[in-house]
Amino acid sequence: MSAQQESENSQREQWVHLNGRLTPKAESHVSIYDHGFLYGDGAFEGIRVYSRNIFRLDDHLTRLFRSARSLAIDLCIDKATLQGYVLELVRANGVESGYIRLSVSRGVGLGLDPKHLNSPPTIVISTEQLRLYPQELYDRGLDVITASTRVPPAVCMDPQVKSLGKYINSIAAKMEANRVGAGEALMLNMLGNVAEASGDNIFLVSGGKLTTPPTSEGALPGITRAVVMQLATEMGLTCSESVTTLYDVYNCDEAFLTGTAAEVIPMVSCDGRQLGEGKPGPLTNRIIAAFRERTSHDGVPA
Repeated sequence: MSAQQESENSQREQWVHLNGRLTPKAESHVSIYDHGFLYGDGAFEGIRVYSRNIFRLDDHLTRLFRSARSLAIDLCIDKATLQGYVLELVRANGVESGYIRLSVSRGVGLGLDPKHLNSPPTIVISTEQLRLYPQELYDRGLDVITASTRVPPAVCMDPQVKSLGKYINSIAAKMEANRVGAGEALMLNMLGNVAEASGDNIFLVSGGKLTTPPTSEGALPGITRAVVMQLATEMGLTCSESVTTLYDVYNCDEAFLTGTAAEVIPMVSCDGRQLGEGKPGPLTNRIIAAFRERTSHDGVPA
């Protein structure tokens, strides 16, 4: 985005889509008794816009509806209508490239019991500029630690549900990384296997083959994760889901993290151990280039 476009967008009145209506950002509020605020009772999606194309919008909305169904939240809206709201907001805010946050909660009402709710679910869509990591970390790679905070076991919350409440563990893990100056934190499951990073999926490269932990180990089925697996197949690379231990991480040739906000970012050390050559590897760089090329033209035009 050019400096002129950024200036024009900063001067333009910004809007939020709140419960089916475009509302000025400064006037957009939710109730203090909203179940998302009180109990983390809801789900969300983060979506990227590249050159006025909304990347993998249908995939994100499909995952949101599946999360809501798993939480027994009736969104009272169909996917086509919700997609229309997203497009309307992106156009109203003149987003060339940026980040869309789509959050839903069960609705408004005090008390855990959903039968006390007397309102439809809360649906909020907003747009912002977001860069999770500075450019220098994409160039030289992330130093990562293993957090003591574990991912919630599937018997408590299925990792395929992108829920609001689930991320308190991720925040705690990120705080651990911040305390020691690391760029990110890996999170293990209750068996001690690697699940994911605090907000990203992880891929390892060993012997020219890519592996990533399966969702059954606590990993979110990330949209960027799926794109990378598809790109790897198109590039003729072997890519599979595999139970991953810290031993595997410490001894891999290359590693990288993926996520909507992070995109694809190299990982060059873990717990003080250099990974591979200690710099972004050739296969990682090929994946990054392929991902950037894909986002340059793929998406729903806004």
